[in-house]
Amino acid sequence: MGRRRAGGGGAAPTWGLPVRRVEERPDRPADRTAWPATLAPVRQLLDEGLDLGPATVLVGENGSGKSTVVEALAALFGLSSQGGTTHTAHWGHGARDASPLPGHLRLVRGAGASRWGYFLRAETMHATFEALLERVERSPDRLAQSHGESYLSVLEDHFDDSGLFVLDEPESALSFSGQLALVGVLAAQVAGGRAQVVVATHSPLVAALPGARVLELSEDGLVERAWDDLDVVAHWRSFLDAPERYLRHVRPS
Repeated sequence: MGRRRAGGGGAAPTWGLPVRRVEERPDRPADRTAWPATLAPVRQLLDEGLDLGPATVLVGENGSGKSTVVEALAALFGLSSQGGTTHTAHWGHGARDASPLPGHLRLVRGAGASRWGYFLRAETMHATFEALLERVERSPDRLAQSHGESYLSVLEDHFDDSGLFVLDEPESALSFSGQLALVGVLAAQVAGGRAQVVVATHSPLVAALPGARVLELSEDGLVERAWDDLDVVAHWRSFLDAPERYLRHVRPS
């Protein structure tokens, strides 16, 4: 209950969205015995393709392939692997080595859709936002903001109501209230009717993005789930109900 294989079929029309579908290139099939095709979600993406609607959330443990999938999507759309917009240079340092996955995939784009995009990744977002903040007027209000508040302000300033927004663990710099505000920003973009959002996250709050299709990545592949059935939701509920059951296993270093 609450799960089904991701792929095609049953989705709302997506002709006007920046990306309707991601699929393997027939002229450049990936070696299924080599990384990252050895990851079940990536292998399923290659085998079946993936239809994208207005909002998609990817959840799963580290190493499940979330970042690999969103990085490939961003690269195919023409976005820097280190984050930023379709018009920015490569900012920051510390990005992972480029995955070979984009070379084996292609996008099916929406007719007449925006080609503007934005890629936000946790590993390089600090350098990205420092660069962006240098380009905006530093008002007294902006200077008085915390890092998380500035982060949200930049998102609000630079997120347009049309285009593709790819976010990899955007919750990293945000408190609970900040994550809630982020979800509000993303929901407003999607509600505009022309924006498309794809988010990889560990946060059950971000995963609750209204109207999003939620895919859990694991050894079972890409599985569509109801929010209530996500492992991350179950784990947090269990911890909050009885934190002592978990903390008694923690040993001071």
